[in-house]
Amino acid sequence: MGAGKTTLGKRVAAALGLRFVDVDQQLEELTGARVPVIFDCEGEAGFRARETALIAQLCQQRGVLVATGGGAVLDPENRRRLHESAFVVHLHVGVDGQLARLARDRSRPLLACADRREKLQALAAQREPLYAQVADLRHEASGGRPDAVARRLAAIISAQWQRADTHAAA
Repeated sequence: MGAGKTTLGKRVAAALGLRFVDVDQQLEELTGARVPVIFDCEGEAGFRARETALIAQLCQQRGVLVATGGGAVLDPENRRRLHESAFVVHLHVGVDGQLARLARDRSRPLLACADRREKLQALAAQREPLYAQVADLRHEASGGRPDAVARRLAAIISAQWQRADTHAAA
């Protein structure tokens, strides 16, 4: 959350000649509802089921860079599908960076809590091992303007992306 998946993903996709798909945005288009509304109506489990179904569809496509939500790795099927069909990049940003980037953002259902730092630390503790399990590349998403970070990331992906029959996922 707040790592820049959408911001960097669009730029990296353009640099690599891939179509960009943000899973959260695609779910909003498909349902006609914003992510917080989906959470309100269906709970996190309902949202995650929709997310998993969409990721399954996207993993069958080629020529696409997919920005998943940070919680997509919670589902073992998502991890399996992504690992088998994509070059997966874990965009990492520390909790302090997340807090700075998300300071004014009130649209994140998982951050609708009293202590955002504590919540982000708990999410990191839960998710970091899962990111490590599925990622082909861990990339620090902080430390520069988005254009510069995206250029560096695109160059790294170009050099390391060995699965000719797969697409990239962030």
